[in-house]
Amino acid sequence: MRRDLALKRLAGADRRLRLYVYRKADLAVPFGEHGAALTRTVTSLCSAGILERAAHGVYVYSYSEHLGEGTLDEIVRCLRPGRVSWESLESALSQYGVISQIPMGRVTYMTTGRSGVFSTRFGVIELTHSKLPVSRILPGLVMRRGRLPIASKMFAYRNLKDVGRNLHLVDEEELYWDEDE
Repeated sequence: MRRDLALKRLAGADRRLRLYVYRKADLAVPFGEHGAALTRTVTSLCSAGILERAAHGVYVYSYSEHLGEGTLDEIVRCLRPGRVSWESLESALSQYGVISQIPMGRVTYMTTGRSGVFSTRFGVIELTHSKLPVSRILPGLVMRRGRLPIASKMFAYRNLKDVGRNLHLVDEEELYWDEDE
């Protein structure tokens, strides 16, 4: 596929659908290509800086209007399709003020998929596997518009304990403090 046509299609999907992170197989739809032709197009677009490889088989449209704090969430969606993933552990507890250190350049997620660490130019994604059934996960999540859900304060703490992470940074007073009191 010609670069100008591919760029036009990616820009249109970005503008109309907020779609800017893709699995390689997903790119077959806008490009109308499969197999070796799709591989050549993706390689060419990466060489031109139009697409950026974020992880194996996951690509980000470099000129997206939507690059920002939700980009790592979108990459996680592509890394673990069909799985439940949510921001948790140190990342969530830091946002709730329960741990004093703010993770810089790293976001911690729980997932029903495989664990893994992925370094991208947008930051490091740390995925930790959860054995919990979905019926026990969903009540502990707080939905966010256009983002992956985040664990509630207590659910993030339980996640931290369940996976055996270090608890010494947790401020017990902040953990049990309720804003509604």
